[in-house]
Amino acid sequence: MTVLTFGETMALTRAADTGALAHTSTLHLGIGGAETNFAIALRRLGVDVAWVGRVGQDSLGDLVERELRAEGITADVIRDPDAPTGLMVKERRTATATRVWYYRTGSAGSRLTMSDIADDRLESASLLHVTGITPALSDSARKTTLYCVERARALGIPVSFDLNYRRALWSPEEAGPVFRELIALSDIVFAGEDEAAIAVGDGDPAELVARVRDLGPRESILKLGDQGCLAVVDGETFSLPAVPVNVVDSVGAGDGFVAGYIADRLAGESPGDRLRTAVTVGAFACTVSGDWEGMPRRDELGLLTTAEPVTR
Repeated sequence: MTVLTFGETMALTRAADTGALAHTSTLHLGIGGAETNFAIALRRLGVDVAWVGRVGQDSLGDLVERELRAEGITADVIRDPDAPTGLMVKERRTATATRVWYYRTGSAGSRLTMSDIADDRLESASLLHVTGITPALSDSARKTTLYCVERARALGIPVSFDLNYRRALWSPEEAGPVFRELIALSDIVFAGEDEAAIAVGDGDPAELVARVRDLGPRESILKLGDQGCLAVVDGETFSLPAVPVNVVDSVGAGDGFVAGYIADRLAGESPGDRLRTAVTVGAFACTVSGDWEGMPRRDELGLLTTAEPVTR
């Protein structure tokens, strides 16, 4: 079984230490993007994943392609000679506050088109995963997202949708109608509280998860950060607390959560077990700097709860 996802992956620079970037002399260079964070986490859990996206004909594009292939992702990388690879800059201003800036206007990733997604790649997928970031990038990226979701639905391929709202890309008023359209076309929907409210209006977690479900998906999952998660799956409600960890960097935790849930869903696990794996993978992502570097492998999932600090 192969999961298909697509979107923009950027080069990522982050400070080596806590503090203002204005006083930082050393930066680490890596990659980041919601869809590839998800793909890497899923692959480490033993699921085959294909990712499609555009990068520039530049060294940062080389970096993106190399890292994805090194992680075992089947990467359909389109090299765009007329646009650069996007850039993300991350600052850990304090021990608990992270700020991120994006330099992606006119980037290669924003130029995604329907022709970039091969028919056989979509038709052979066991599940399609999309996020709310891609349709916010450009008109062509939005059309590509809607086309692929509608095509997957027509083929009977399950669709997973993570709202993943980015206020730097569009307003809540712009995002809301697109979110509702994609929710109605999806089988599994993930959202944070604020993201769900953009689509269905303000409310408490129980109201939000129910309203999302009422738009059509069989599985509605609300990510509640350090409060865990709340889900309605086939009409049954599930709630699970978060796994407590010392948080180093929470960026990527939501992508890891989604990957954990999807991996266990594909394995035929119960909703409760899916959510347990989801909160565990999300917690792992918080334990190191970087968007995806902390994602665990299947045989590491028990490490956060073990009483033995050294495994021999």
